[in-house]
Amino acid sequence: MATGKGAAASTSEGKSQPFKFPPGPLDPATWLEWSRQWQPSAGNGASPGFPGFEALTGQALAGVKIDPAQMAEIQQRYMQDFAELWRGLAEGDVESAGHVHDRRFASDAWRKNAPYRYAAAFYLLNARAMTALADAVEGDAKTRQRIRFAISQWVDAMSPANFLATNPDAQNRLIESGGESLRNGVRNMLADLGRGKISQTDETAFEVGRNVAVTEGAVVYENEYFQLLQYKPLTDKVYARPLLLVPPCINKYYILDLQPESSLVRHAVEQGHTVFLVSWRNPDASMAESTWDDFIEHAAIRAIEVVREISGQDKINVLGFCVGGTIISTALAVLAARGEKPAASLTLLTTLLDFADTGILDVFVDEAHVQLREATLGGGAGAPCGLLRGVELANTFSFLRPNDLVWNYVVDNYLKGNTPVPFDLLFWNGDATNLPGPWYCWYLRHTYLQDELKVPGKLTVCNAPVDLGSIDVPTYIYGSREDHIVPWTAAYASTPLLKNKLRFVLGASGHIAGVINPPAKNKRSYWTNDALPESAHDWLGGAQEHRGSWWPDWMAWLGKQAGAKHAAPAEYGNARYTAIEPAPGRYVKAKA
Repeated sequence: MATGKGAAASTSEGKSQPFKFPPGPLDPATWLEWSRQWQPSAGNGASPGFPGFEALTGQALAGVKIDPAQMAEIQQRYMQDFAELWRGLAEGDVESAGHVHDRRFASDAWRKNAPYRYAAAFYLLNARAMTALADAVEGDAKTRQRIRFAISQWVDAMSPANFLATNPDAQNRLIESGGESLRNGVRNMLADLGRGKISQTDETAFEVGRNVAVTEGAVVYENEYFQLLQYKPLTDKVYARPLLLVPPCINKYYILDLQPESSLVRHAVEQGHTVFLVSWRNPDASMAESTWDDFIEHAAIRAIEVVREISGQDKINVLGFCVGGTIISTALAVLAARGEKPAASLTLLTTLLDFADTGILDVFVDEAHVQLREATLGGGAGAPCGLLRGVELANTFSFLRPNDLVWNYVVDNYLKGNTPVPFDLLFWNGDATNLPGPWYCWYLRHTYLQDELKVPGKLTVCNAPVDLGSIDVPTYIYGSREDHIVPWTAAYASTPLLKNKLRFVLGASGHIAGVINPPAKNKRSYWTNDALPESAHDWLGGAQEHRGSWWPDWMAWLGKQAGAKHAAPAEYGNARYTAIEPAPGRYVKAKA
């Protein structure tokens, strides 16, 4: 390790002096004396003497304000950790010094090789310092959130695991394979460049309708916006009131019917419910001018009408997942304004109605961004309408969790030359959908940017004022505790907007894994509390934790809303709406 000159360091007198490592044996006494000489004076904001910290603080966070006392504390902690790492390196203590607790650096190639172990340790030290600096920035909440997001993206991208020259696992693989891993990695990278996305699974291992989305059913209605699926009963008797599922239109519906053992659709059918489901069309150029109103009138409301006609029931149970919950809630409010009350109950899964807290997605939304989208996709200022490409959405959501959904596959696919393993959830995650520009721009402006959906009468949809309080049906609201797309506290914020009897349930895990949690696996847990205080955290403080899936709790609640049981229908649809084709139908198979 070189001990020559490094970057200039500022002393307490404000003079710039060249940084030098301490001469002679790197014993603890020498390091203590050295560290005292190079500590910044309390509160003066001087940079510590480690070369690179000036760039770390000066360029990446230029123009932002940090309290001098906090800055001094971060710098001092940084220098102490830095000195400890150098002390361990000097003593050659590979196992005890440079503690690395990160799965990216968990292999023996990292742990037992001093240069790589310390490279990982120094990287994590800098990552902690950068994160601390981002957290210490003074400013409004949105600015601070954007800085944290940008810093986290930069930190994750700069991991030594992401580069062949600094990844010992990839280097070992290169040697052992005689260069074959590098050739395979380049081939994988070129293929992904052609697709415009990083492969996360072996997509050839799955086919919609063959080994995913296989619950038996039929398409009983279709228009240019959606197909309506009806599923075959699995019990002799079924509840009188059917259940209509409205998934998000920004993903394919089969997350609710991925595999038989994890299918929410199949589970509801097994419990005696007649299940209908909206399968959204994957928009192409012919739908580029479609609006939010179109999706409400010609999809959500039309689906409700058809299910009522087929079932012969005046009232049905409806469920919305994520954006599907926002859509079906808007549709029910529009119908209420028209004097219609078609729902016996409403279930909302990880749904936003109050957009005051939109989690990490808020970093992407401001007036300038929305105006840009309106001008380029939404038909604003006389510009033609366009489509938001599905691959753009998919890549955006992947970078919300870059270590898990981006860099992990860069390392495995490109540096190590591996072929992604088959995984049904990641196959679904990569099966993108387009969105019509006007629909997307309306949604961005009136929900994420201006948060108007929760204000009674503020919005007019399908020529009707929207008042969520007019829905007035028993409602089951579910949130996931680690959800980074719909924070559970934001899901809880729906409770004061809705009337009638409400039940809020909190599940463990995230946006998808929390929802898709079948009882047979007996995984995770969920929390219940019959009280609904104003504060979400007060609710959690009084909640009771239960082991396993929340599905049985929901099924018990839904059964009370579903009416008496009668003989299961022998055929799909009715005289007017007959089976068009077997489930899963054509629409879900269309690629973006």
